Amino acid sequence: MSSANLDAIRERVRAIPFWWHSIDLGNGVVTPGQKTPDLLRLELESLRLPPLVGKTVLDIGAWDGYYSFAAESQGAADVVALDHYVWSMDIPAMQSYWSECKRKGIVPDQYDKVPGMWQPDVLPGKRGFDLAHDLRGSHVESIVADFTTTDLDVLGAFDVVLYLGVLYHMQDPFRCLRRLAQVTNELAVIETAAICIPGYEGHALWEFYESNELNADVSNWWAPSLTALLATCRAAGFSRVEAVTSEPRSRADPAGFAWKRIAPRERQSKPIGYRAIVHAWK
Repeated sequence: MSSANLDAIRERVRAIPFWWHSIDLGNGVVTPGQKTPDLLRLELESLRLPPLVGKTVLDIGAWDGYYSFAAESQGAADVVALDHYVWSMDIPAMQSYWSECKRKGIVPDQYDKVPGMWQPDVLPGKRGFDLAHDLRGSHVESIVADFTTTDLDVLGAFDVVLYLGVLYHMQDPFRCLRRLAQVTNELAVIETAAICIPGYEGHALWEFYESNELNADVSNWWAPSLTALLATCRAAGFSRVEAVTSEPRSRADPAGFAWKRIAPRERQSKPIGYRAIVHAWK
């Protein structure tokens, strides 16, 4: 590719005001995502995806499409990227609003209720996905829809469904997991914010966030314990659910878990937040 063409591509990438994913567009061009290529590579490996060759894949909450394109690259026969919340959002305006609220010491309103920030007719947050899709020559299909309300009979069912970084944003997580089971033929891979509470490891507990307690973000509502996540998936219609990640030993060590190592005085401490991944089999 000529240097002039590469310069034109880089300019198109720079014209996107915000990138969440770092996506390889070829010819040495990588989008400047908030998540670095190395971090995304580690996150993809941590999902422990099954072989995707010939499979149908649904990526719910696709954003810039990193995982959709990864599934395509791994040989999936058909990939659908579904989103609506982020794609409808003016992300830079949301970030500016959030920063202003933080400066004033006030809690933001729900982002999709702020005038001018929510633009489902324009889809400003989808520009990154569309550009990456174009420049990669991708065949991933994009569907603009709210997974909580869209007609699942029309959407259809898929061999593998990715539900990454979505569950804790849902006001009704059990209903969403039931809908997730409906569109899953084989396996759903779920990644979410989660909690562990020393001394209560066998209890199915969910922590509710009334306002912006989790990461100062008003779009976060719930975080389950691992026991709760496994149990809720089974109750939602999955026949078998396996934890891919383990709970943290302590706040200082997020890898692995052994309750006996936690001192008695810690058993009354606040929940320890971490990221959980489970495989839910239909």
